[in-house]
Amino acid sequence: MKQSLLESVSIFLLKKGFTIKSLTRTAFDIIARKDAAILLIKVLEDANSVSEEYTKAMHSVASYVGGSSLIISEKAGDKLQDNIVYTRFGIHTLNFNTFRSCVENKYPFVKRDHSGIKAQIIGCRLKEVREREGISLNDIARKVGVSKRMIQKYENGESEVSVNKALRLYKLFGHKVFEKIDVFGHDEKLVHEGKGAVSKKFSKLGFSAFEANKVPFDVIAKRETELILTKVGDKEKPGLDSLSKLVDADRLTIYKKKRPKGVPSLTKKEFMEFEKARELIKFLKEFE
Repeated sequence: MKQSLLESVSIFLLKKGFTIKSLTRTAFDIIARKDAAILLIKVLEDANSVSEEYTKAMHSVASYVGGSSLIISEKAGDKLQDNIVYTRFGIHTLNFNTFRSCVENKYPFVKRDHSGIKAQIIGCRLKEVREREGISLNDIARKVGVSKRMIQKYENGESEVSVNKALRLYKLFGHKVFEKIDVFGHDEKLVHEGKGAVSKKFSKLGFSAFEANKVPFDVIAKRETELILTKVGDKEKPGLDSLSKLVDADRLTIYKKKRPKGVPSLTKKEFMEFEKARELIKFLKEFE
C-alpha cells in the first residue's frame, strides 16, 4: 500500500510541475519543489507508526530550508477522512485526496486533534455575512442549535466550533466564514541542537545548526541566506549534491583524514581552523 501511495503522490506532483527527489530510509520519502515552495513528505501506510524522532527531524529540517513537512497516509488506526487535517507530533497529516486538493489551492477548514474534530470561524466574517444577509443572532442560533451567546462567541473569535455545528454553518454561509488550514505554512524559528564538534563549530562561526538524524546529511547549518548541508565521515552519501541543489544549499563533506580534490570537502582539522563565517562561505562558493 505504501509503495502505491508513494507512486501516486510522486506522479501527481510531477504533473503539477514540481521537481522531486525520492529518498529511502530517511525521515522523508519525497522532497519536492516548485518555484519557492518546498515540500518534505513522509508517506506511511499508517500514520500512527511514525515516531517522534522522525517528526522532529522533519520539522527541524523543514524550518531550515523554508519548507513544509507533511505526512500523507490513508489511515491512522482508522481511515483518514477527506478534507480533514490531522496532526502527528505537530506535523500536518492528511490523506491523498486532501493533499491533492491543497496543492490545487482548495484548503480544508476542519482539523482533528486530541480534543476532537473542530473548525475555526473567522468571527468578523461571520458577523459581516450574517448582517449583510439580514439574519439575526437568534435566527442563526436556532438553525445551528446553540445559544445566542455562543454565536456571539463565534463572532468574537472566542470559541472553536464542533464539526456538527460547523456543517450547519457551512450550509448557511459556505466556506467563506471559516479559517482555512494552510498545510503548507512553515515555522521560521530554527531549532538549534547538536553536541558534536562540527555543529558546535558552526555555532561559533555564527550559524544556527541542527545535528540531524534520519536524513541524508549529518548537520544542517544556516546563517542569514547561507544554507549548508554537511556530511561528516569518509563515505560520501549519494544524492547529497542533487538534494542541495533542490533546496538552494551548499554542500560540504568533512573527512576525518584525506579528502578528494575538486569537490566541496575539508578535513575535520581544516574545518576547525576557520575563524570567520565568510571564509567558509567563500570556500564553498568556489565550487559553484
